[in-house]
Amino acid sequence: MLFPTFAFALFFAVVLPLSWLLRPHALAWRVFVLSASFFFYGYWDARFVVLLAVSIVGNWFLAGAVRALAGEDGEPTASSRRVVRVAVAANLGLLGFFKYFDFFTASATDLLGNLGLPVDPPAIQIILPVGISFFTFQAMSYVIDVHRREIAPMALLDFAVYLSFFPQLVAGPIVRATEFAPQLDTPGDPRRVEAPEGIRLILVGLFKKVVVSSYLASEIVDPVFALPDRHTSLEILVAVYAYAIQIYADFSGYTDIAIGCALLMGFRFPQNFDAPYISRSIQEFWRRWHLTLSRWLRDYLYISLGGNRRGNLLTYRNLALTMVLGGLWHGAAWTFVVWGAIHGAAMVAERYLRARWKPIGLPAPVVAGLQWVLTFHIVCLAWIFFRAPTIGDAWNMIGRIMTQFGPTPAITGLLVLVIGLSLVSQFVPASYPREADRVLARMPVALLALVIAAALTVIDALGPEGVAPFIYFQF
Repeated sequence: MLFPTFAFALFFAVVLPLSWLLRPHALAWRVFVLSASFFFYGYWDARFVVLLAVSIVGNWFLAGAVRALAGEDGEPTASSRRVVRVAVAANLGLLGFFKYFDFFTASATDLLGNLGLPVDPPAIQIILPVGISFFTFQAMSYVIDVHRREIAPMALLDFAVYLSFFPQLVAGPIVRATEFAPQLDTPGDPRRVEAPEGIRLILVGLFKKVVVSSYLASEIVDPVFALPDRHTSLEILVAVYAYAIQIYADFSGYTDIAIGCALLMGFRFPQNFDAPYISRSIQEFWRRWHLTLSRWLRDYLYISLGGNRRGNLLTYRNLALTMVLGGLWHGAAWTFVVWGAIHGAAMVAERYLRARWKPIGLPAPVVAGLQWVLTFHIVCLAWIFFRAPTIGDAWNMIGRIMTQFGPTPAITGLLVLVIGLSLVSQFVPASYPREADRVLARMPVALLALVIAAALTVIDALGPEGVAPFIYFQF
């Protein structure tokens, strides 16, 4: 079920008031929200609900075993650690089968073929369950957090609501149980819901997805990435810039809507984007882009590998490995591995140079500007591999950017304006959205309804026919 559709609007229009009517009744509310979330997830394919239910029950049982096998004060023991390893292996195995089986099989087949050992593996048609990467990471973090004594084991029904909660189920943000569980136990009050912020987030998210992302995709990104040999250097370069905006508008638009819907239901999710394209380093970029994934990789992978505690060389290794694995998390293709490797190499280079950097005498604003330009173009270089069908296609596009100068009929004034305004919008002070919330809060209900209706009308008028799935649904 896609957010920008009549089906979801009808679904949410029913779920929201019923949720508030049932909220004083803890058991009834949990059963209702769980049922609604299963319906939401099964809307694509009812078989996926079984997989989600297996993940819920399995991880709940393993987390309970971790706590049962811990010491008297909850201290980890050898037995509890073994259960954690089983839980991580089981979750990664589930994710690996559905998401990476074909990838690893094809890669192994190609490698053996190049070594003169041709094989013909059996063909297995595996359907990738929507959102499996997101709820699997949430499930793993819950078991690990129970092991680390950061949260007590949840009741099965509470954990089921947490893992399946429909606003964030399909594409994040990756909400931790330590953030969600306390809100489950807090009685909600519809009179204290931060509705203006939720409404603003939903409308802005819809505009990003339906208008900006869809326009850029159809206007230049899809045509150029599909047939780069028909386009010149500047057209390809503009298409890369456009894709940087498209994927931001698409993914941040989704999480804006998710956070907004959760707010209207009385739950606050963590922020997932913070103007990433104003960053002046790749490290800063990952403090602003997909924040919930960044901190997941930091807390459960980078730190587990040793972080920066064992000297520079191992720190560089941990950074690079974390980003490469983060790239592979995004998709079962070598293009995603290269994308992660570019970010990892850039972060290693930044860390190495920062310790040896000497001032070069340029004014601070100039240095800041150069850092921004360099960071943005490293990010855009990586986006080429992220979007291209193969590594060869990515290198072909990079080569054509450097050599194929010529006319630019694909570049229009409106296209340049949309890209430019989208970049400029990243520099809008954070106080502006908060002021917009205050303005919406002061509006009479009738006027607020007119504003919402007008905004939806504009979005519908500017958007294309139909709505493409969100990019991150495939991850």
